[in-house]
Amino acid sequence: MDAEDKTVVNVDEKSHSRRQRFFWLPNAITICGLFSGFYAIVQGMNHEFGLAAIGIFAAMIFDGLDGRVARLTQTQSAFGAQFDSLADMVAFGAAPALVLYEAELRSIGGKLAWVAAFIYVGCAALRLARFNTNSETMDKSYFQGLPSPAAAGVIAGFIWATTANDFQGLPWVAWALAVSLGFTMVSNIKYYSGKEINIRKAVPFSVVVLISFFVILVINLADNLPELLFLTFLSYFLSGFVVWIVNYVKNRNPKKNN
Repeated sequence: MDAEDKTVVNVDEKSHSRRQRFFWLPNAITICGLFSGFYAIVQGMNHEFGLAAIGIFAAMIFDGLDGRVARLTQTQSAFGAQFDSLADMVAFGAAPALVLYEAELRSIGGKLAWVAAFIYVGCAALRLARFNTNSETMDKSYFQGLPSPAAAGVIAGFIWATTANDFQGLPWVAWALAVSLGFTMVSNIKYYSGKEINIRKAVPFSVVVLISFFVILVINLADNLPELLFLTFLSYFLSGFVVWIVNYVKNRNPKKNN
């Protein structure tokens, strides 16, 4: 082996070693998301519902990071995808249901309380399984059914907002949220994914203006962050129904659209 070949081998070995080190980075972020979901469950059991909600939102941040880091470092793997799905089940399935049960549903008593929590957990599991099996064939612009992080955001926002304002004691509202969010996750209602947005490409001026207004709104409402998060995720949840109704009306009146 001549010097040139040795140089190529050394470069390949260094590249492989670097990729192995980076391979652990997205999985480490996923572990942080898993810990955040576990933390939310523990805080819910301790009746620290505000901290539990923060744990769920922290899990959402880590969930948004791990996939992007894997793509940037070119370390995507089947193991990482499955690990991420299992972490999502804890953070966005079990944690919101258990925290909501302790915070609100328990006061209903009987089967109705835990059935609502289980409907949410079961539908979250089905939603994640369907996403894993259909992810390669689905339209990337839309989600089929409400994404589990968004459903968890509605519940976490509801819990955090009611806790921050000492306005707990809404078990039937919580029951309706758990059941409706659960069934919407496994529905065929389409939700905008935003995956086709590429920040490296030019965007319309109107989009820049909307983003600017949103940032200003967040800054001005920083003291009301729980309420802002709840309303944001609730609006996204309702947006799917609005789009479905609009499309249904258009399909019912095809002549008026021509």
